Amino acid sequence: MSRVEKSVTHTPMMQQYFSIKQHHPDQLLFYRMGDFYELFYDDAKKAARLLDITLTARGNSGGQPIPMAGIPFHSAEGYLARLVKLGESVVICEQIGDPATSKGPVERQVVRIITPGTVSDEALLDERRDNLLAALVGSERAFGLATLDINSGRFTVMELSGWETLLGELERLAPAELLIPDDWESDTPIERRRAVRRRAPWEFDQDSAFKALTQQFGTRDLVGFGCADLTLGLGAAGALLGYAKETQRTALPHLRSISQERFEDSVVIDSASRRNLEIDCNLSGGRDNTLLDVLDHTATAMGSRLLARWLNRPLRQMETLRARQDSIAGLIEDYHYENLHPVLKGIGDIERILARVALRSARPRDLARLRDALAALPELQRCIEPIPSQHVRSLGETISTYPELADLLQRAIIDNPPAVIRDGGVIREGYDSELDDLQNISENAGQYLIDLENRERERTGLSTLKVGYNRVHGYYIELSRGQSAQAPADYIRRQTLKGAERFITPELKEFEDKALSARSRALAREKQLYDELLDRLNEDLAALQDSAAALAQLDVLSCLAERAVTLDYCRPEFVEGSGQLCIEQGRHPVVEKVLDGPFVANDLELTPETRMLVITGPNMGGKSTYMRQTALIVLLAHIGAHVPAARVVLSPMDRIFTRIGSSDDLAGGRSTFMVEMSETANILHNATDASLVLMDEVGRGTSTFDGLSLAWAAAEYLAGLRAFTLFATHYFELTALADSDPGVANVHLNATEHNERIVFLHNVLPGPASQSYGLQVAQLAGVPRPVIERARQHLATLEQQSLDQGSRGAQMQPVQPDLFAASPHPAAEALHQLSPDDMSPRQALELLYEWKKRWG
Repeated sequence: MSRVEKSVTHTPMMQQYFSIKQHHPDQLLFYRMGDFYELFYDDAKKAARLLDITLTARGNSGGQPIPMAGIPFHSAEGYLARLVKLGESVVICEQIGDPATSKGPVERQVVRIITPGTVSDEALLDERRDNLLAALVGSERAFGLATLDINSGRFTVMELSGWETLLGELERLAPAELLIPDDWESDTPIERRRAVRRRAPWEFDQDSAFKALTQQFGTRDLVGFGCADLTLGLGAAGALLGYAKETQRTALPHLRSISQERFEDSVVIDSASRRNLEIDCNLSGGRDNTLLDVLDHTATAMGSRLLARWLNRPLRQMETLRARQDSIAGLIEDYHYENLHPVLKGIGDIERILARVALRSARPRDLARLRDALAALPELQRCIEPIPSQHVRSLGETISTYPELADLLQRAIIDNPPAVIRDGGVIREGYDSELDDLQNISENAGQYLIDLENRERERTGLSTLKVGYNRVHGYYIELSRGQSAQAPADYIRRQTLKGAERFITPELKEFEDKALSARSRALAREKQLYDELLDRLNEDLAALQDSAAALAQLDVLSCLAERAVTLDYCRPEFVEGSGQLCIEQGRHPVVEKVLDGPFVANDLELTPETRMLVITGPNMGGKSTYMRQTALIVLLAHIGAHVPAARVVLSPMDRIFTRIGSSDDLAGGRSTFMVEMSETANILHNATDASLVLMDEVGRGTSTFDGLSLAWAAAEYLAGLRAFTLFATHYFELTALADSDPGVANVHLNATEHNERIVFLHNVLPGPASQSYGLQVAQLAGVPRPVIERARQHLATLEQQSLDQGSRGAQMQPVQPDLFAASPHPAAEALHQLSPDDMSPRQALELLYEWKKRWG
């Protein structure tokens, strides 16, 4: 908002607006005026630009026209959704006073602040993605990171070190909104993220956070949550809790606990590897043709979100993984998953419904869906009973049934309620006698008046008697002037007209009092009953939330069982100690799905004796697919799922690294090669003998000698670490590593030529490749034939030069200058090594002639 001084020249309404706006200078203020939300000044200009709505200038305040834009309040959701997707925050300011009784401007109050990380409205959310609010505090090496999903109550905290680790976690979590202290240094990778909010540093204070968190959870300390020893992490969590309370303007009873996520519990995947593996987001930013896209046949949206969380945080806890494997095996047996799926589908997304119940923003249709879900739970229990898995049965016990709540909602909510409670019509007839009476009065007023008129005519015998109503005098009995003198004693004169008299009776007066207020009283009573329903549901909120979490897990396990059967996946076998990764007939789950023909499956064997495969073969031959499918198989094994292979035996992994593909970071000032080397450095610093490392074409972004040297040294280093490594390269010189290091083996993907065209066979075979087929691939890509022919000529020339150069001996190899070191000239090197005292004059003269000939 432009700086406009509040003064007596502003209208009272605009003074009220300024007093509210000054507390929210950086957020769009939706200011309720009748049936519209209005925006003024800079807010109006910004909203008009973002929402493509009309900007007007109406009236005057402070001597200047007021820029103004508005949207109908009943269609605000669509506009809010667009603003939230753009990363904007919106302050909702409602009329809380009665315009009929207000002196001056109607009283208004901020009732809610909608931000990208704290939205809970169904229309503003992607049902299949978590919507996380995150807070970050710390320095260059140590960070505290907390996340909150206000739509489920899931609250986590972690502490980590190093920028690479932090960026990897932010890539995994993909928060919709990120809070950082206002004194955080500028020009960091964090600043380039969307919806970053700077907050006062004191909001991240650890002591204040401890008090706020223990008060929220009703505990004396945080020992029970495993978070007592955290420092930076608690500061971030406290900032999150304060921000959530500030935006929601209500209690948050569904935030019942906080959990610490530890690195040692999960398989760590850095940000570059996540992008390369396309786990739940493809390189274009969409969901199509990702691992999640292949696997997600869940019945509920909450199951879909949980599956995405599992895929993004594979575990190293063998007890958990084996419980999941056993559950999937039990669900596959006798195809139990087929019975579960339709029942789960009828349950829906109760996780988010319960969050709205807790926030008291649940709509009538939310309660109708919750009613239907609770009604389906007994049938679900019958489906769970025969499943031979202890873990599934324990999930069934947690899910439980809620017959009392199911009956309450069945009696209270009509079958198809309206979208909002505002206009009533939600509570079922027969649920509340007082509401029924009020609604009967309102709905049957016309019939009552007809009956009263007939009854009074019979009682009085007056033929001109009629019952009527007007807005000024209310209900009345009217008699003609001639018969008015015969009115009974209980008729009280109300109004005299030219040709008639109007009367009221005690009975009609009582009915009038009821009828005129019945509609408003019925609506008030209905809202009261609705609030009481929310109160009753909140009494069982904790148990219902636990049930929702168990239902989501059961949905994911059922989905993975169905995928295992449908896609012919096998159960992987974990082995401790020896260190191996053996895959028989492994397949790439995504490529297999999109291929029209059959996928060529391949084996892989990494053992304590062989820890690295150097992979050669043509471009397009399948090297990257072979490497990625290995990583995805390992990832799936570490979420407890079956995997696309005939058989898999593997040791638990601690990290998955990939250095695949080429990309630059123009915003960060890094070239393609610099990005490649940064990723390589991260791998070499952090890989262990329990890590899976995929390296594809390392060193291709610089000169041949530099690139080959770097690739060779990196491969040797990884071989020394004994990491599980797949090293794909076009540097055939690297195949010699297998001769010097027994832990390295060569494999290649084969291809053949037919009518001057290349045919990829995609089979992985032992030994190095015989050639690269680069020109054939270029021809396949559509490079013009004259260019291909000229390239063949250049290739023949270069190969001959290479042979000639090799025959002249190693001392004739050209020396490549080093950009960062002033290398001495070979003549200076030779002179430095010379011993003149040991040479005769003839030898010295011959040496001078040789130098003259060689270096000119």
